[in-house]
Amino acid sequence: MLENLNGYHIVLASNSPRRKELLKGLDIDFEVRIIHGIDESYPETLHASEIPLYIAEVKANKYLPQISEKELLITADTVVVLGEKVFGKPVDYTDACNMLSSLSGKTHKVITGVCLITKKMQRKFSVSTDVTFSSLTRDEIEYYVKTYSPMDKAGAYGIQEWIGHVAVSSLEGSYFNVMGLPVQRIYKELKTF
Repeated sequence: MLENLNGYHIVLASNSPRRKELLKGLDIDFEVRIIHGIDESYPETLHASEIPLYIAEVKANKYLPQISEKELLITADTVVVLGEKVFGKPVDYTDACNMLSSLSGKTHKVITGVCLITKKMQRKFSVSTDVTFSSLTRDEIEYYVKTYSPMDKAGAYGIQEWIGHVAVSSLEGSYFNVMGLPVQRIYKELKTF
């Protein structure tokens, strides 16, 4: 599949084990390349829905000087949005518990921005999924944060973990997007790249 990419070496610019696992599901060969210390701040004037695409593009621009003519780079960023409040990765245990308390019993959006970039072309898009949580007790929240340590996840949760089994009452959109990489859309974009 994806014969149009013959001759391109795919590079995933992410240290996320979930993104690696999801991209492997497309049966394409790729390598992971990491630049540490990329500034993921964003202008406060950005609408919440624009933030992940902005950060994915910042990441892509940092990697661009290091990719060769025959490399295709994939960058991504995911945020959780509740109303106008944006949740990235929690800074500590208390922050994680507070995020999950805020999400409890409500519907939120998970938005992932993606950049596909070569030396000559760039394609960028974002995918949004609505996720509804049932109400969680403080004990359930603390159990999850202590047991699963979701410090590396936007919104302080991984849908594929225990909390996804017990708290997600409905989902509208891509499940894989909530995990951190909208692979169906990436596949579609790569087919026409």
